[in-house]
Amino acid sequence: MRRRLGAALVLVAALVLTACSPASRFDDDADGVTTVTLRLWDTQVAAAYRRSFDAFTAANPDIRVELVQVPFKDYFTSLPLDVASGTATDIYWVNSSNFGALADAGRLIDVGSALADQRAGWVPAAADQYTRGGTLWGVPVVTDGRIALFYNKDLVRAAGVDPTTLRWDPTDPARDTLLPAARRLTADATGRTADQPGFDPRTVRRYGFNAARDLQAIYVNFLASAGGRLQAPDETFDFATPAGEQAFGYLVNMINTERVAPSAADTNQNPDFSRDQFLRGRIALFQSGTYNLANIAEGATFDWGIAPMVEGPRGRVSVVSSIVAAGNADSPRRPEILRVLRWLGSPEGAAPVGDSGAGLPAVTAAQRGWFDYWARRGVDTREFVADGPTTPAPSGPKVGAATTAMEPTLDDLFAGRLPVAAGLRRAQDIGNAALR
Repeated sequence: MRRRLGAALVLVAALVLTACSPASRFDDDADGVTTVTLRLWDTQVAAAYRRSFDAFTAANPDIRVELVQVPFKDYFTSLPLDVASGTATDIYWVNSSNFGALADAGRLIDVGSALADQRAGWVPAAADQYTRGGTLWGVPVVTDGRIALFYNKDLVRAAGVDPTTLRWDPTDPARDTLLPAARRLTADATGRTADQPGFDPRTVRRYGFNAARDLQAIYVNFLASAGGRLQAPDETFDFATPAGEQAFGYLVNMINTERVAPSAADTNQNPDFSRDQFLRGRIALFQSGTYNLANIAEGATFDWGIAPMVEGPRGRVSVVSSIVAAGNADSPRRPEILRVLRWLGSPEGAAPVGDSGAGLPAVTAAQRGWFDYWARRGVDTREFVADGPTTPAPSGPKVGAATTAMEPTLDDLFAGRLPVAAGLRRAQDIGNAALR
C-alpha cells in the first residue's frame, strides 16, 4: 500500500492528536490512566479512529489512546529512527515494504499468538501479507482492494472513449485501445488533441492518462499484466525482463514520445501531482486505488466514474495491499497495547473506518459499512473488489530501503534519460545490492 493522504488534524477529548512521537512522554500517568500512543499517516482514518476510541475509552476507562499523525512523505524516514532511539509509539501503522525489517529485528509484538482467536475475522490476504516466519506481526486494519480506473465522464463522453474496455498491448497495436484513447483525450492550449494534425505537445493543458513512476497504481500492475513480476520468490528484484521492457517501455513512450501523460519532471518528485491534476480536470483517466477514493469524492467538481483497471497483454493483474497496526515490542505497556490492538481488530473497533468511507476495513465484518457509505453517495465500488488475478506487493526486510535506492534510476528512466532495458537492469542491480 503506497499511502493514505492528509494534512494536519486536531483531535480533542479522549483522543488527542500530536505532531511529535516520543512515547516516553506518557510513561507516568498521574490520573491512573495509561496512555497508549498510536502512529499513523491518514487524516481520514484518524478522524474515524477518534469515534472508535471514544467508544473504546468508555468501555476501558483505564486506557487513553493518543494519535500521532506523521505525513506519509516523512513517515518511514522517521519511524526507524524513533524505533532505534526507543521513542517509537506503542502502536504504529506499517506497510508491506517496511514491516519485514522490523519483524526480523524483533521490534514487533507477535499478534498471531496473542490475538489468535481474532484472525479468522480478518481478510485472509491481509493477514497472510504480514505473516513472516510463520508469525503474524500486526493487526490488519485497512485493505486497498484492487486498483481501478477513475475517469472524467464529460471528457471521455466528448472523446468517444469507453473507459471500461481499455487495453494496452505493444505486441498487437490493433488490440491496443489505451494509446488511441489517451491521444483523443490529450489536448493542447488551442484545443487540438494528440491525434490531430497541428497538436503542440509543448502546450498541453489536459493529459489522457496518469502514466508515472507510481509503484502501487501504475508500474507494478503494468508489469504483472504483461506477465512479469517485481520480485522473485526469494524476494530479489526480477523486473529487468522482456515483460518489464514491454511494461515500462509502454509507460515511458506515453510520457516522452506520445506526450499523453504528464512529464516525469512533475510526477517523479510529487506523488500527488496526477491526482491533483485529475481533480482539476487536467487528466481524463486516473488509475489509482481506494486510498484516493475519498479525496476524489470530496475534491472533484465534475461527474466521475470508476472503471476496471486498464487491461494488459495478460489481462488485468492488480496489486492488492493492506496496512497493519503493529505493536511495539519494546514498550512497557504490552498488556494495554494488546487491548487496543484487539479493539482495532474487532468489528466494533473497525466499524467507524468503514462507516465513514475513510477506508475499506480489513476486518471482514466491518466492510459492509464501507460499501453502504459509498452506495449512499452514488459511487459504485465494485471494481475495487472484483474477481481477478493479483500480484504481490513488495516484501522483504530491506525492500523499503531497496525501493528507495532504485528511485533515482527509475526517475531517469521515466524521464527518458536512460534507455528502458539498460535503466531496468541498472535499477534492478541497485535494488538487489541494497537487499544484501
